[in-house]
Amino acid sequence: MLDIQFVKDNREAIAEAIKNKGVEADLPKLLELDDRRRGLITELEELRQQRNRLSAGSGEQAAEAGRKLRQEINRLEEQLKPLEEEFNAELYRIPNLPSPDTPVGNSEEENEVVYESGSKPEFGFKPKPHWEMGQFIDEERAVRVSGKRFSFLKGDFVLLQLALIQYGLDVLTDESVLAGITKDKGLKVASKPFLPILPPTMMRTKPYLATNRLQMKGDTFKLAEDDLWLTGSAEHTLCAYFLGETLEQADLPVRLVGYNTAYRREVGSAGKDTRGIIRQHQFDKLEMESFSDQETSFEEHKFMIAIQEYLMERLELPFRTVLKCTFDMGGPNIRGVDIETWMPGQDLYRETNSADYLGDYQARGLNTKFISADGKRQLVHTNDATVFCQRHIVAILENNQLEDGRVRVPKVLQPYLKGREILG
Repeated sequence: MLDIQFVKDNREAIAEAIKNKGVEADLPKLLELDDRRRGLITELEELRQQRNRLSAGSGEQAAEAGRKLRQEINRLEEQLKPLEEEFNAELYRIPNLPSPDTPVGNSEEENEVVYESGSKPEFGFKPKPHWEMGQFIDEERAVRVSGKRFSFLKGDFVLLQLALIQYGLDVLTDESVLAGITKDKGLKVASKPFLPILPPTMMRTKPYLATNRLQMKGDTFKLAEDDLWLTGSAEHTLCAYFLGETLEQADLPVRLVGYNTAYRREVGSAGKDTRGIIRQHQFDKLEMESFSDQETSFEEHKFMIAIQEYLMERLELPFRTVLKCTFDMGGPNIRGVDIETWMPGQDLYRETNSADYLGDYQARGLNTKFISADGKRQLVHTNDATVFCQRHIVAILENNQLEDGRVRVPKVLQPYLKGREILG
């Protein structure tokens, strides 16, 4: 979330961000709530000062005045509590300001292509969509067991996924490889490797709200009898890793890479991508998360994008990098970038990766800080980005398919599959 004073000092820019991002936020209501709560807080402080002065006195008259003050303080505190809750709920809805280079747009069609790599494969036959490759994916049985938008992934698909994840982990934990990426892209960031994490797949409401990723009436599954939600991505728990903690600036950046199963209700996706595994209720993801200071956070964002492009190019998949427009980027983001990969069986590009630059927006709610060299406590800046997910396997299946239904293994993954060149 944003600092309320920043919101008040930048009302026009905030109102513009609300409009351009298409988020449900009520700036006038927030400001009115802030005025009311500040009035109550001021009144409470004055009453507490009076009580403190009375406590030094004695006698029945002072005691009676003290009792009345306590009653009035209790009454105002009871008024303040729900007001604070309503204020915080409105503040969480206020979006981050987009970066100056973010395109203003009303749909993903207005995203800007900033980089392209690879050539679309040519086939001597009509390429199949991945859902027609039955040796890898069994939707029919999964529907009987779990309902729509679930799949049994089997055989070589499973081996390919494990190979892909291990390859991603090998790159992100290899300082020499990361140093090469920073050098090639001319980035001024440390080549410090990522710490592998297997995070929880559930979060309590309060910390989840603080991440600004919880969609209580949207895509997030709720465990009805518990204060727990199934997370929609590994970065949701990773960004809360240092909840309420203060780090040392010398330890920054802290980089985590987490692998877990994610869950989404896919509300609003009725009729979309009903076949295949593009939109599933359950899927696996490998995600990056970074905690840094203000001076290096944007370079950290570019570093994560550089890692994504490095991995995609070594998989030899045709892709394009797009700068997301205001409507498509999400409320917490300062800047958002997607990688879209060509899917020949579907004859279109699909989002496979995203990279989110959030500044101190999440850290404020999570109360994650660092002590700077001059001893001051400051909020960290966060970045998150996709390494690999099951959409990457879809891209491999569709781009590397052979006429007989088998699939060529990308050279970089062959060592993880005992040297196999063909799957299926």
